[in-house]
Amino acid sequence: MSISPLHDPDRRAFASDNYAGVHAEVLTALAAANGGHQVAYGEDLYTAKLADVIRAHFGERAETFPVFNGTGANVIALTSVLPRWGAVVAASSAHIHTDEAGAPERVTGLKLLTVPTADGKLTPELVAREAWGWGDEHRAQPLAVSITQTTELGTLYTPDEVRAICDFAHQHGMAVHMDGARVWNAASALGLGFREFTTDAGVDILSLGGTKNGLLGAEAVLVLDPDRSGGLVFLRKMTMQLASKMRFASAQLLALFDDDLGLRSAANANAMAARLRGALEAGIVDGTLSGLAFTQDSQANAIFATLPTEIADRIRERVRFYDWDRARGEVRWMTAWDTTSDDVDRFVAIIAEEFAR
Repeated sequence: MSISPLHDPDRRAFASDNYAGVHAEVLTALAAANGGHQVAYGEDLYTAKLADVIRAHFGERAETFPVFNGTGANVIALTSVLPRWGAVVAASSAHIHTDEAGAPERVTGLKLLTVPTADGKLTPELVAREAWGWGDEHRAQPLAVSITQTTELGTLYTPDEVRAICDFAHQHGMAVHMDGARVWNAASALGLGFREFTTDAGVDILSLGGTKNGLLGAEAVLVLDPDRSGGLVFLRKMTMQLASKMRFASAQLLALFDDDLGLRSAANANAMAARLRGALEAGIVDGTLSGLAFTQDSQANAIFATLPTEIADRIRERVRFYDWDRARGEVRWMTAWDTTSDDVDRFVAIIAEEFAR
């Protein structure tokens, strides 16, 4: 039976790296893992090898729990480091607060304590705004901090910035969670190994992203300090994140570490964002894009900009992307592992045409 695609495979968008398909090398890895039988629920050779690979990249104490999606990873990661009365300090723009339908709070009952931040990044001083009231029975106890790498605003934490937050948190008896939905983009942009800005910087538990970097429904929770996390083997099942055929999730994650596929893919996404921003900056300078301005540094694969709403709407009719703050005319443009130079140049030409109208 021949199955034809229902979409145009050549069509590209700049709305989200989730729009991109599955990397061909990942599909090959899935096919290789498909033959014969393997023990279910994680007792397979692929999951065992993944645990070894994770320890090599993140430290010998790291524990690996493959899951289906990022929201599930965040929910069970945070739940594992908190008592029932615990609270999490996070940026007000954090995905766990703005884009997970209240799942962290509704599924497990924890409390989010959010702090406004202009660039999406927390600092010890910002964490301190909500890190208080320990022992007060009237207040949810702030016992964890969650940071996002890269942030929802496309910015990046340096290892020193992560370490400063972790030092503050640990001094106050708080665990540190990193939402690494785009941690591959961060590693590529920093030019560092994962351990340098996670385990060695003091991060206790990490949501390791994969879907945004060419995988098909495969992420993982990495416990970097087992002394600060407990019960994940039970929480994963309770929150419906335990895969019976886990070998297929593990095989995909293994593919990202094989021959640096994950870093190569993320590097392409970052480079295409830099190309897009550079072309738009040139248009601002020469006056063809007068009225366009950037609202954040573009440190990985996201660009945030403001432009007249009517122009944005016309562009979006031709190439899909999202408003970020429509009231101020702010949009977000994302590049992906499969974005090409031609895709970027075509998009820039469309933006210029609509500005010219």
